[in-house]
Amino acid sequence: MNHKCQKKQLNQNSKSNSENVRNEVVSEELFSRSKVQSKLEHSEPANITLEEMRPTANQLPFNLNGNAFETETLGPGSTITHQSPERYQIRAGDTGYKFSRKNFKVTSGSKSSSHIVDDNDLELERAAFKSFEVFTDVKGRPRVLRMEMEERIQKLAKWLNATDMNLPEWLFSKMMRSAKIRFSDHSILRVIQILGSLGNWRRVLQVIEWLQSRERFKSHKMRFIYTTALDVLGKAKRPVEALNVFHAMRNQFSSYPDLAAYHCIAITLGQAGHMKELFDVIDCMRSHPEKNFKTGVLQKWDPRLEPDDVVYNAVLNGCVRQKQWEGAFWVLQQLKQEGLKPSSTTYGLVMEVMLACGKYNLVHEFFRKVEKSCIPKALNYKVLVNTLWREGKMDEAVLVVQDMERRGVVGSASLYYDLARCLCSAGRCQEALMQIDKICKVANKPLVVTYTGLIQACLDSGSVQNGAYIFNEMQKFCSPNLVTCNIMLKAYQESGMFEEAKDLFQKMSENVIHIKTDGDYRGRVIPDNHTFNTMLDACVVKKKWDDLEYVYQQMLHHGYHFNAKRHLGIIMEASGAGKGEFVEMTWKHLVQGDQVPPPAVIKERFCMKLEEGNYAAAITCIISHQTSEVHAFSKKTWLNLFRANAHRFQEDTVITLMHELSILIAGSEHPHPTLQSLIISCREFVKDHVTDDINTKQNVKTLLPV
Repeated sequence: MNHKCQKKQLNQNSKSNSENVRNEVVSEELFSRSKVQSKLEHSEPANITLEEMRPTANQLPFNLNGNAFETETLGPGSTITHQSPERYQIRAGDTGYKFSRKNFKVTSGSKSSSHIVDDNDLELERAAFKSFEVFTDVKGRPRVLRMEMEERIQKLAKWLNATDMNLPEWLFSKMMRSAKIRFSDHSILRVIQILGSLGNWRRVLQVIEWLQSRERFKSHKMRFIYTTALDVLGKAKRPVEALNVFHAMRNQFSSYPDLAAYHCIAITLGQAGHMKELFDVIDCMRSHPEKNFKTGVLQKWDPRLEPDDVVYNAVLNGCVRQKQWEGAFWVLQQLKQEGLKPSSTTYGLVMEVMLACGKYNLVHEFFRKVEKSCIPKALNYKVLVNTLWREGKMDEAVLVVQDMERRGVVGSASLYYDLARCLCSAGRCQEALMQIDKICKVANKPLVVTYTGLIQACLDSGSVQNGAYIFNEMQKFCSPNLVTCNIMLKAYQESGMFEEAKDLFQKMSENVIHIKTDGDYRGRVIPDNHTFNTMLDACVVKKKWDDLEYVYQQMLHHGYHFNAKRHLGIIMEASGAGKGEFVEMTWKHLVQGDQVPPPAVIKERFCMKLEEGNYAAAITCIISHQTSEVHAFSKKTWLNLFRANAHRFQEDTVITLMHELSILIAGSEHPHPTLQSLIISCREFVKDHVTDDINTKQNVKTLLPV
């Protein structure tokens, strides 16, 4: 009875003082005084006056259920009471506050009575701390902060991105489980989003496939996961894979596409120009599902949707790629039937379709329609500028942009970029460079990209001098990248400006000397494979064999390998000009890499060794490398080689070679087939080119068969 009376009194005191206690927070300083701050985890203390924190006379060592607490002294006047491992309360003799670990609620006492506040009475958690909520993956496991879980998710995504795609399935599963994350809809979405930002769409599909094979993983938001995957595939320009994911979504009730999914697949197909597939998607929007799903309580579930402006704009994007102007009028007709008014963006895409189809008069007509119905946007002006550029009306393009600025329309970076390229193609480079400041105000891409586009516009118009002028001006504001240098190098090579190309290549080669750490690459451009190939072509055209040898040596030194399709012709032409060093460099490079030299290189080195009189080396270069091209070393091939290079050999060179071959074959039980073909060709060649010298005839008789 005593317990029941005390319990009733505590409940009455709690109700009478609940309004005074609500929304109060105990300061962190009071927690530090109680010396139990480490046990309070992330609880929110309440601010209570000192008067309210006086101990009450009716505080009892038991809870509302009548169960006695165990007490433990914390300090002068403070004790902590234990009820269970999952719940404890603090009873401070001087402060009078209590703390519940289970629900993170703080209560305060008064002189007359003590207060125990229930979960429904107080809501003291602040919104600023909601990101620090804890959750448990499985019952019994330790709780994990949401921030820590996010770090684990990001770490797993980085592991997956850096791992080989051909990883075995069991090893992939081990990696996924080792991340120690709960595979929920949220965690999977985050992994897919991170992989998508890294551009690894293949791994996204692999993660989804792996999760579908896990029986323990039951998603309640599979539609969101698939839609996120569609967005990733769309940004990666993978329309076929996105279409496969879309059809997979239509096979399940939980993942059946909604409007967001239709937007993703429509935009992806439209940008890729897959018109047939895009219209099939529109038919799916308007049709019932092919399967009869068990909808449960959703008896009136109807997934049919009508295309909106986003879907129709995707159709227009496809028309631009396919150059189908009829599709633009179909879109306008559909919008009219559904009572939708075309926006300036829709008109801008229609104008792009007409520009792609070469119907410049319709571009101007639709622009006038935009002006009548709404305020034109930067997209409309951009298409109009490109149209005037195609028509050769450069002055009118400038006036259009000025009119846009007078109207207060903020131009896009692509608009000013196209205007600058238009001026560059007309030779007005000074005016084009004046647009750079406007581009910088709204551009997201690096400045070097803008300058490179202007250089390419000058080169496309046939003016290498204007391109060189932009290239020199560019270096005052930003460093050119490798693409820019290669474009200029190619332009110099095609225009016969060898000295300018050589100077640019020399500067790029000198940058290699200054690079010792990864940080030294910043602001420096070093040659790549395309750079070396361009310079090799330039040297061959100008017959600069010494420069060619230097460039070829640098190419091999920088780790770029010999490519038979690309370099064999250059090597043979240089060797024909008396530069046998190229054959030797190539031979050494291929032998060090355990590669078989091409037959043309073997034959050329064979002839070079015969010229030098080194018969052993000539024979060795034939038999030391096995090749699958047997026809390249047939009897007829060797005979044609001797006849084509007869001017390079002395009179008794072939006879001496035939003698060396006879000795080698006679001492072998299984002669090399190539050597047999070679000695037969030597005999036929000697018969046709035998001289009247008596000694020569005698030597030939001893070597010819009886």
